Amino acid sequence: MTSPSQATVTETDTPGLGPEGLNSKEKRKTSALTGRSPGQLMWARFKRDRTGVVSACVVLFFFAVGLLAPVISKIYGKDPYTRYGQDTPGLLINGYPAAPNGGISSEFWFGLEPELGRDVMMQLFYGIRNTLGLAVAITLVAVLTAILLGVAAGYFGGRIDYFIGRFIDLLMAFPNQLFYVAFVPIVGAILVAPEDEMPEWLRAVIIILVMWFLGWMSLARLLRGQVLSLREREFVEAAKVSGASPGRIIRRELVPNVMTPILVQTTYMLPNFVTSIAGLSFLGVGLVEPTPDWGRMFHYAADYYRNDITYLFFPGLAMVIFIVAFNLLGDSVRDAFDPKRAR
Repeated sequence: MTSPSQATVTETDTPGLGPEGLNSKEKRKTSALTGRSPGQLMWARFKRDRTGVVSACVVLFFFAVGLLAPVISKIYGKDPYTRYGQDTPGLLINGYPAAPNGGISSEFWFGLEPELGRDVMMQLFYGIRNTLGLAVAITLVAVLTAILLGVAAGYFGGRIDYFIGRFIDLLMAFPNQLFYVAFVPIVGAILVAPEDEMPEWLRAVIIILVMWFLGWMSLARLLRGQVLSLREREFVEAAKVSGASPGRIIRRELVPNVMTPILVQTTYMLPNFVTSIAGLSFLGVGLVEPTPDWGRMFHYAADYYRNDITYLFFPGLAMVIFIVAFNLLGDSVRDAFDPKRAR
């Protein structure tokens, strides 16, 4: 026998009316009575949030630009490495674009880079590609580490919780930015001989490892607290009584119930890593020439802005839009999962 909470409205519930004959009130009733999963409810709340939807579209646009940068380069007919200003006489005068507004024209949509004369738009698009690629890799590794250690500390407790907690306290005592700046060149010097040039892939791996090392602790602490409150719940006790192993309980019972803080915190972690990577490049310890880099464009703009403020405009505007959109997306995801919480 079907319980009232499981009942749904069908065509037979409304005599004489087919699906096309239902009025708006009856359609709302049908929708309200039809069972939906928590994921469907979250998606429905998110779609009603215009700010969240617009922010998601902006974020997806940036990722699309990064992924499709080589395709855009072929269509546009320019690349981020060729020094067009030096190869073509008249494009640069005393190292700066001859045309107004940084050399913006129908040929160079975002203008030319001072001194080297490279295309600013392709420098920016490939810089977004490289920066977002590093940020996504760091975020994935950091989130996996936080899930592994945070959930283990909360579920097992005792000595495991104590040692993981003290390890987290130790790492959180390090000043992140200073650690990044100091250890990226140190690790590189250990792995590469002084007379050799560090490969770009190795520099990227070092940046990922160094930033991951101090990037997972906050989420791990949050997950530990969540699991501490969940491990005494009835469904966990029932799984223990049924003979489920700790690994199965963690995978099937605990991790699905902490996906909300994981998703929300991930939307905050990734833009923080983007700004940290840009900061390393600005300080000269991130990606180096000739690899395009978003942060290094700010470094060059600091030298050029007095004579060519346009060169700073596009990377600066893109960074502001991306960070704001991602933070607003994080707020919208949080509100979609927790509708009782006011923004």
